Amino acid sequence: MRVLLIEDDPDLADVLELGLQNAAYATDVARTRAEAEELLMTTAYDVACIDLGLPDGDGLDLVREFGHGTFLERPNRIVIITARDAVAQRVAGLDAGADDYLVKPFAFEELLARVRAVNRRNDQVTNVLTVDDIRVDPAALSVTRAGSDVSLTTREFALLRYLMTYPGRVLSAEELLEHVWDRNADPMSTSVRVIMSRLRRKLGEPQIIHTVAGAGYRIGSHDG
Repeated sequence: MRVLLIEDDPDLADVLELGLQNAAYATDVARTRAEAEELLMTTAYDVACIDLGLPDGDGLDLVREFGHGTFLERPNRIVIITARDAVAQRVAGLDAGADDYLVKPFAFEELLARVRAVNRRNDQVTNVLTVDDIRVDPAALSVTRAGSDVSLTTREFALLRYLMTYPGRVLSAEELLEHVWDRNADPMSTSVRVIMSRLRRKLGEPQIIHTVAGAGYRIGSHDG
């Protein structure tokens, strides 16, 4: 899953970025509204965590812009993170189009839980993802196959989690780069192929991730 973090406080931004990356979220950081808009013109994020008090504008106005004829890609889900705690301000944020509203200061674990919760609203994603004998717990960052633990890197976990969010669907390498890697990924590299190969090897036999020639990859027990 790819997250856009819009936060102007450099110390808080660094802490949140590191935490999200450690939780296997590909994370891009914008510290101004202008920088956020530049990213949103080219990238469709799964979740955006948006601070309201930005140095060059109000984050709430940015939330209101989505879906009103702008060139900005609306994130699938939006979580407002702000020090504004009045009830009227919370109502305004949710009415503007946010899916959740989190008041600072907050525990990072709560932010992670909110991100997982809003993601579950997409295609009715459940708490634990299961495809055949593979089980992925996004909260615990754990993977098992046939009851045995599978040790993955954060990138491998992120790739498997995204594949299992859409079982049976063919996902192109471009889509995987868009949602599992951050903006520093080289789109001309073999990153997807290399990480996919490592993931398949760790998951073992029988192979559950299949290559669909000229189209991408699909997870499921049948290769036809």
